[in-house]
Amino acid sequence: MNNTEQYLTAEKKQALEQELQELKTTKRKEILESLEFAKSLGDLSENAEYQQAREEQAALEERIAEIENILKTAIIIKQHHSEKVEMGSAIIVRKEGDKEEKSYQIVGTHEVDMAAGKISNTSPIGQALFGKKKGDTISFKTPGGIVNYKIIDIK
Repeated sequence: MNNTEQYLTAEKKQALEQELQELKTTKRKEILESLEFAKSLGDLSENAEYQQAREEQAALEERIAEIENILKTAIIIKQHHSEKVEMGSAIIVRKEGDKEEKSYQIVGTHEVDMAAGKISNTSPIGQALFGKKKGDTISFKTPGGIVNYKIIDIK
């Protein structure tokens, strides 16, 4: 596993493509209209509306470039069953001393959502899980100390 590579699920790729389409069409048009209106107000050197529209345009173009770069360079992962933890794997783990099981999915850094159980391959737990098999015990360092988990299942 190369931690510098960017990974996306097919769902995230589709969401980014939709966002890019929205930004390039609707949002660009809105900002251009704002710029035209601000220009019509006169003196551009002291025109707050014009300055704000320019800042919004710069932020929009930066986001468009970022999404295009992500889509161009990302590796698309497909969820599939494997005997070991890899990109896209769904894992069920149990913390040492707990009875409650937790579910996680290994995703790229652009998709992290702890509330949904999506953890990055570059996170401490993601790195500890990577390449392990059902039944293995992992340890990783947290701000609260060393934590141990047992892998209950890999989907």
